Amino acid sequence: MKNELIKPSGLVMNSDRRLFLKRGSLSVAAAGLLMIGCNDDEQIPMNPAVSLGSGDTGILNYAYALEQLEAAFYAAVIKGGYFANANAEEKQIMGDIEKHERAHREFFKAALGKAAIEDLEVNFSSIDFGSRSSVLGAAKTFEDLGVAAYNGAGKFLVSADLLLIAGKIVSVEARHAAAIRDLINPGSADFAGDDLIDVNGLERTLSFSQVLTAASAYVITPLDFSQLPS
Repeated sequence: MKNELIKPSGLVMNSDRRLFLKRGSLSVAAAGLLMIGCNDDEQIPMNPAVSLGSGDTGILNYAYALEQLEAAFYAAVIKGGYFANANAEEKQIMGDIEKHERAHREFFKAALGKAAIEDLEVNFSSIDFGSRSSVLGAAKTFEDLGVAAYNGAGKFLVSADLLLIAGKIVSVEARHAAAIRDLINPGSADFAGDDLIDVNGLERTLSFSQVLTAASAYVITPLDFSQLPS
């Protein structure tokens, strides 16, 4: 099955954006990291990759990695120049999303317990946190990636309870993506364009490898996802 990056859009009118966000309870955003693999004749890295594991535990760690990335991003947004100078509505929206992502990170950490991967080191040097366009562009990338990640991972979950949680997560992630797109282009009707929805009316997905490779630009900690389904 071919997977492509999806780009959910602004789904609400300007006056309803905050209400739209408030209707969600769980979200998961994005991100993945580069798997380290060495051939026999290659040098073993000084810092071995952190294994996500296998089965449902591996998928939860995958989600936890994405949530760590997004939570770190929004924490940096709140401290940056863009947020300090944003209008009241944008501050409220970005603040709400930051709280959601932080809650999601802590949820997965608690759910995994001793099986949770370590805290990841991230690198946001390519993002100008004093620039509205840079921050919102990065937020759109992370939120779109998060939706694609959960759409792609859900089918591999064995636990029905975890699948239910994933469904709640991805729905809120899509709310985030829509709100960010509406901030970028208020009132736009591109939320369901052909870059998002296929001919069957279904949102497209990304595989573990595609998501983790895309997110690796922002993560310093090497991750091994070789035990996840391909």
